[in-house]
Amino acid sequence: MKTINSVSITAIEKNKNMLVHRSLFFVFLVSQVIFGQEKDLNLPDLGDRVSGVISLEQERVLGQGFLEQVYAQAPLINDPIIQEYTELLIYRLSETSQVKDRKYTIVLIDEKSLNAFAAPGGVIGVNGGLFLNAGNEAQLASVLSHELAHLSQRHFARNVLRGRDTNLASSLVMVSAIALAIVSNNPTAFVAGPAALQQQQLRYSRMFEREADRYGFNNLIAAGYDPAGMGQMFENMAKVRKLAGDNPPEFLLTHPITSSRVSDAFNAADQIEFTGGKKNTINFEFVKGRLKAKYHNLSPQASARYFEKLYLDFPNNENKYAYIRALQANGQTDRALDEINEIINKYPKNLILNITKSEILLSGKKFSDAQKNIDQILSISPGNYPASIIKSKILSAKKEFIKAEEILRDLLISNNRDPGLWIQLSEVQRAGKNIVGYHISRGEYYMLIGDFDNALNQLRFALNLSGNSFQTAETIMTKIKLANERLGKRRGF
Repeated sequence: MKTINSVSITAIEKNKNMLVHRSLFFVFLVSQVIFGQEKDLNLPDLGDRVSGVISLEQERVLGQGFLEQVYAQAPLINDPIIQEYTELLIYRLSETSQVKDRKYTIVLIDEKSLNAFAAPGGVIGVNGGLFLNAGNEAQLASVLSHELAHLSQRHFARNVLRGRDTNLASSLVMVSAIALAIVSNNPTAFVAGPAALQQQQLRYSRMFEREADRYGFNNLIAAGYDPAGMGQMFENMAKVRKLAGDNPPEFLLTHPITSSRVSDAFNAADQIEFTGGKKNTINFEFVKGRLKAKYHNLSPQASARYFEKLYLDFPNNENKYAYIRALQANGQTDRALDEINEIINKYPKNLILNITKSEILLSGKKFSDAQKNIDQILSISPGNYPASIIKSKILSAKKEFIKAEEILRDLLISNNRDPGLWIQLSEVQRAGKNIVGYHISRGEYYMLIGDFDNALNQLRFALNLSGNSFQTAETIMTKIKLANERLGKRRGF
C-alpha cells in the first residue's frame, strides 16, 4: 500500500468536511427512500452464512488469481502520477465507506473504453477511459464509490451463496473468466468458464447494482461530493451506450444504465439540500488532461497543434495541461517549460505540476535542473511515490544506477506487488550491470503475473550467477521454492 501525499487537506477543508458530516443523518434518510425500500442500509448481518461459503481469506486468494490474469493479459497504465491520484481518491472514499478490510490493489488498465470493476480481495480496476468520460471528480468518485459498495456488501460471496456450486476452485474459474472478459473488453469471453458460472455472473451484475448504487450514493455524500455527480455520470454512460449501438463497453453490459436508474439518481440528489459538496479538483483536471494527451491518436506534431487550438478555444486547466504534455511528447521541451512555469505560477504548491516540470526537464536532458527540482519536491513531501519514480529515472539518465536502484528498492518495501516497479528495477539493474539482480527482479515480475515457468527460469539464471554469495543464493532458493509450490498448486499436485 503506497503512502499517498499528492494532495494536502487544508484546515479550512477539514472544517468544511465536519459540517458536511453533521448533515449526513438527514441525507441518509432521504437517499434510503429514493433508492430503495430498505429501512436500514447498514452492512447486512450475513455472519457465518457468507463466510462459511467463502471467507475473507479465500476472497483474497481469489483476488490474487484474478490479479494474475489481469497482470498477464491487460495493458497497464504505468504512470505514477495517475496511479497516485487514483489511489488517493479511492482511499479517501474508503474512509467514509463500509469496507472493513481496506487493503486494496488498484489496477489502472490502459484502455480508453469506459470500465471499472471490483473483484474479491480488494482489487479495484479502472480503465483510462473512465476518466475521459467523467466531467468532474464528483462523477468519477460516484463510480468508485459504487465499486467500493460491491466490496463492502461482499457481493461476490453473496452471489456464490445464492448458487449451488460453492466450490472455491469453481469460483476461481469464474473470476478468471471475468478477468478475461474485462481485459479483452469482450463479454463473450465468459465462455471460458462453465455455463452455470457464466449465468451466475450475469445475475450478479443485475442483482446487486441497485444496492451498490444506494451505498455508493450515501458514500459519495459522506465523502463531501456533490450528490448530483452520480446521476450526471449515469447520464454520460447512457450517451456512451447509445453511441456504441450493438457493441457497448463491457462495463455497460454488466452495469446496465437504464432510464429509471438515471432518474432515481437525479431524484435522490434533488431531494437533498446540499450546497457544500465539491464537484471538482484541479488534480482531476490535470489527470484527465494527461490522459487526453496520452490517448490522442495523431502524430506528436499534429497532437501539439490540436491541443494548442483546443486550449485557445477552451482555455481551462485540463486543456492547458494536455497541451503541455503534447509539447513534451513532440520534443518541444523549452516551450513546454514556458507553459508549465506559467501554470505553476498560478498553483505554486501543486505537486502534479511540479513533478511534471521535472519530467519535462528530464525529457530535455536537463538532468541537473531536473534533479534540483525533484529534490525540492521530496524535501517537502518525503517518499512521494511519483516524485521518487522520477528521481530514479533522473539518476539512471545520469548513470548513477546504484542510487537509482536504492530508491526503487525503498518503494518496493511497501509496494512489492507492483509489477511496474519490478520491471523498472530490472531495467536499472541491467543498465548498471547488476545481472543477478536483473534476473531476480524479472523473476519477481513473472511471479506476480502468474507465469511461474518463466519465473523459475529467471531465478535459476540468477542462482547460477550468484557465485560464492551464500546470502544471495539462499534468498534465490527461497524464491525458487515458492515458485515451485505455486506452480504445483496450479497443476494440482
